[in-house]
Amino acid sequence: MGAYIIRRLLLIIPTLLGIMLLNFIIIQVAPGGPVEQAIAQLTGEGVGITERVTRTGAGETLSGTAPGQQGAHRVYRGAQGLDPAFIRELEVRFGFDKPLHERFLRMMRSYLLFDFGQSFFRDRAVVQLILDKMPVSISLGIWTTLLVYLISIPLGIAKAVRDGGRFDIWTSFVIVLGTAIPSFLFAVFLLVIFAGGSYLAWFPLRGLVSENWHALSLMGKILDYCWHMTLPVIAMVIGGFATLTMLTKNSFLDQLHQQYVLTAKAKGLAQHRVLYGHVFRNAMLIVIAGFPAAFVGILFTGSVLIEVIFSLDGLGLLGFEAAFNRDYPLMFGTLYIFSLLGLLLNLVGDLMYTVVDPRIDFARREV
Repeated sequence: MGAYIIRRLLLIIPTLLGIMLLNFIIIQVAPGGPVEQAIAQLTGEGVGITERVTRTGAGETLSGTAPGQQGAHRVYRGAQGLDPAFIRELEVRFGFDKPLHERFLRMMRSYLLFDFGQSFFRDRAVVQLILDKMPVSISLGIWTTLLVYLISIPLGIAKAVRDGGRFDIWTSFVIVLGTAIPSFLFAVFLLVIFAGGSYLAWFPLRGLVSENWHALSLMGKILDYCWHMTLPVIAMVIGGFATLTMLTKNSFLDQLHQQYVLTAKAKGLAQHRVLYGHVFRNAMLIVIAGFPAAFVGILFTGSVLIEVIFSLDGLGLLGFEAAFNRDYPLMFGTLYIFSLLGLLLNLVGDLMYTVVDPRIDFARREV
């Protein structure tokens, strides 16, 4: 097992490098970099890159020039009238005076030491920004994942045992609704109904805690936190439990028709013992395998619109704003952390196989 873990950890290095390199290239060739953003803020004009005319012997062709390209004269839309020395200063400030490969290698050397630099447009350390936003996303991710699994696994097992019955049919109708209604649309519905939109004012409109949270007692702080988290978590659970429920049901149905289950029933074992003593371990393997991806998806991507709707200042909203503003240190810093965390959680998911079924031995596998 130790050798397997070491191999998997070593495999993370080239995988993470590939993720960062691919995203670095894609983002660098996209129009509207940080220099254009800075110029747009100074001039109040649109952000973009003008086309330049390249004269050749065959005539004239138009070609766009992206920031970071070397050997090409860059013309920034909105830069007319600005001192070329000032434009050069902006490029030096944002690191665009270096070749593309040099910028990437310098970035990765810093990231290996977990030095993510300063945000271009927030003028704060990237690590500090991430740590400040982490409590919101961690809260949403943990509670949503916990409730999704606590609801989906028992519900999926019950549907498998009562396959084709009334319970299965009615719960399938609820699951179809959960699949069809986007979580952000359900979040708007919850706000309108329960947060003072048009009917009831039972829950707050925004924030993770109230403004007077620090003045509350310990129990008051807990209740206030739960009060604020109720609607966002419900909205995210509705969008996440349906898929896991059907996955659990289908996994249990597949195992219930296996020969070892028929043999156990023929020996006179009680259904409860057959279900949880034999079927559960095998059926839960595929459910556990999807846990890391589900957690990462809920924690870092699935909560963006929910954070916007409920005015929760978390990592999802931070990443969206970084991409919108072309804040490269913040974009790549969060990408590096999220990718590394996702790869580590995938390893944890594999190791959890052995917890559910000790018969699995990864030491005999070849990576």
